[in-house]
Amino acid sequence: MSVLSARAQADYQPTAENLQAREWFQDAKYGMFIHWGVYSVVGGGGDRGVAEWLMQQKQISVDDYEQLPHYFNPTAFDAKAWVQLAKDAGMHYITITSKHHDGFAMYDSQVSDYDIVDRTPYGKDVLKLLKDECDRQGIKLFFYHSQLDWHHPGYYPRGRTGQYTGRPDEGNWQHYLDYQNAQLTELLTHYGDVAGIWFDGWWDKAEAPAWKLDETYALIHKLQPQALIGNNHHRAPFPGEDFQMFEKDLPGHNTTGFGSSANDIGTLPRETCETMNGSWGYNLTDDRYKSTKDLVHYLVRAAGYNANFLLNVGPQPNGEIQSEFQDTLRAVGTWLQTYGPTVYGTRGGPVAPKTWGVTTQKDNKVYVHVLDYADRTLLIPDFKGRVKSARLFNSGSKVKYQTNAYGLLLELPQNRTGDLDTVIELTL
Repeated sequence: MSVLSARAQADYQPTAENLQAREWFQDAKYGMFIHWGVYSVVGGGGDRGVAEWLMQQKQISVDDYEQLPHYFNPTAFDAKAWVQLAKDAGMHYITITSKHHDGFAMYDSQVSDYDIVDRTPYGKDVLKLLKDECDRQGIKLFFYHSQLDWHHPGYYPRGRTGQYTGRPDEGNWQHYLDYQNAQLTELLTHYGDVAGIWFDGWWDKAEAPAWKLDETYALIHKLQPQALIGNNHHRAPFPGEDFQMFEKDLPGHNTTGFGSSANDIGTLPRETCETMNGSWGYNLTDDRYKSTKDLVHYLVRAAGYNANFLLNVGPQPNGEIQSEFQDTLRAVGTWLQTYGPTVYGTRGGPVAPKTWGVTTQKDNKVYVHVLDYADRTLLIPDFKGRVKSARLFNSGSKVKYQTNAYGLLLELPQNRTGDLDTVIELTL
């Protein structure tokens, strides 16, 4: 990696508003990710592994792909219903794609007509509709913005993707960066206060000409100092970033091969993102639905790793979120109605995550989340802190415990069949 390609805001000092936003972000813990675009029309094209990467994976040229917007008419889109669903699920923020790798803008861009208002029969700015409804219902909104672009002629030299676009082998990289920053300026000046920008695609040209992150990050922080910047580059955070995300992995894990390791974890607030089936965008044949238990466990484990959980939905081309997603989201929300205090506003607890579960902490309360464990007693070696009391969080029933030379020994309830998470509240 060249020095220039990693350059960022080396002298960045977050403002008081930004630090306050970081604190809110860590308290919020749970958000909805939305991947939605003209690729939704195709629904994966019958291939379970294809959705928002359709243009690249099916080797579609720019000329052919430009036909898709003609068929994108989400007349069933209801911003109020989307935001209410997020609230029913117990989520506190939404992150939606303003532009994905295909280069199509899901808002009314003034620097390009390749957008939902100018190119589709729908002709409405869905980001504006969603932002207005988020403001009404008290949900914060982030914009996902792809740095790579398979459509823009200035995006050249190409990186690891975009070889099948049919564009000439030429372009002006600086013109593309100017275009990118112009669209970011639109997003940060036309929609009121924005919670943050969620970047993706830097990795496409990690060894290519400089992204000039310092200029882009400085622009964002100047326009909206409180807006949080994250970049899904699969590396340790660069200066100027305000939170660190982990794609389909918990912090310090590397099951995806994207490069995350313990050495890559910085000191910024953290977020992990995952899908409800196997796809980010809408896929007609992808029925690999995660259960309520799967998602509760992921949310709780993320909190134990001191991270937020950003859970993705890929709306249908008509604007509706499929019923399978809605049912599970509301089921997780029901669980949070009881157990939310053991997740929201907490930080990673004093016990490092284990195979049996995790701990979270808020003030003098430690919440022991027992997720996968069948025995009646649980030994927590070398537990730091003197326990004053222990009780089951949901019922308030006392839990027998003792401390000895080996650590803290908890006696678990006898009948835990069907419990998604046995939570023991320790008062220190």
